Amino acid sequence: MVETLPSNPFGTLVTAMVTPFTADGAVDLDGAAALASRLVDDGCDGLVVSGTTGETSTLEDSEKEDLFRVVAQAVGGRARVIAGTGTNHTSHSVEMAHRAVRAGADAQLVVTPYYNKPTQSGVLAHFTAVADATDLPIMVYDIPGRAGIPIATETMIRLADHPAILALKDAKADFGEVTRVLANTDLAIYSGDDGLTLPWMAAGAVGVVSVTAHVATAQFRALVDAAAAGDFATARRLHFELDPVIRAVMTHLPGAISAKQILHRQGTLAGTAVRLPLVVPTSAELEPVFADLAEAGWDLPPAAPSPAAGARA
Repeated sequence: MVETLPSNPFGTLVTAMVTPFTADGAVDLDGAAALASRLVDDGCDGLVVSGTTGETSTLEDSEKEDLFRVVAQAVGGRARVIAGTGTNHTSHSVEMAHRAVRAGADAQLVVTPYYNKPTQSGVLAHFTAVADATDLPIMVYDIPGRAGIPIATETMIRLADHPAILALKDAKADFGEVTRVLANTDLAIYSGDDGLTLPWMAAGAVGVVSVTAHVATAQFRALVDAAAAGDFATARRLHFELDPVIRAVMTHLPGAISAKQILHRQGTLAGTAVRLPLVVPTSAELEPVFADLAEAGWDLPPAAPSPAAGARA
């Protein structure tokens, strides 16, 4: 159990939390607080609230601020609360940063502006504007598969000079470029791919921002701790044990959908509702998820789909 705040502004095992919804599509704030508490009890020392896995693109600003606040109230003093504030509209991202401050967040996750495909000068200007707006520490999120563009290594090195930009969540899976950032900055680097936690930490990353840690928190805690301690024999064993679980969560369905389904089967979430355009999966879509979990030795047979079909109220 995590009893004290981590020494850095973000933690080392950070779960990108799903956002629980009621069957009619409303944000379940009590459910979010309960999930946050359970994740911290089981070993997380950081939580991303309203990130991609939290279905941020279908949350209203007021809902995001409420989520930041209830999670901060639930786990403040035991884990870092990292608010997902990034959008593809710079002034909107600045507004969300201010909302995160008001709600009591410890830090913020700011994604590359998506869809717009700005130049690297625009990327630099965007992150700088958000970083200048508040004192909240920033974890930059580089995920070209969703944003449409990468953050060039040279841009990331320049961003590292800003006193509020302290970390990078890397989800472009380019080991050479991550190595250059590690070698040329003091940024705390986090794997943004669950399956790359071990190799990234072997090179000097401090941890992972994970979706699969929702359902395998203790195993990820042990992996991160072993890698940080240089116990790579233990870390490799856990890496291999987690492989089918990571496949179950990350490869068949959007992570928000699969994580909610598994959490529901584990008895952690009351329901599996998601918001359109995400929908609750069919039994056939769930079969490979639970087949991978069976390979991992988990006794979680497929369940009938929830009646909630993903429509929002």
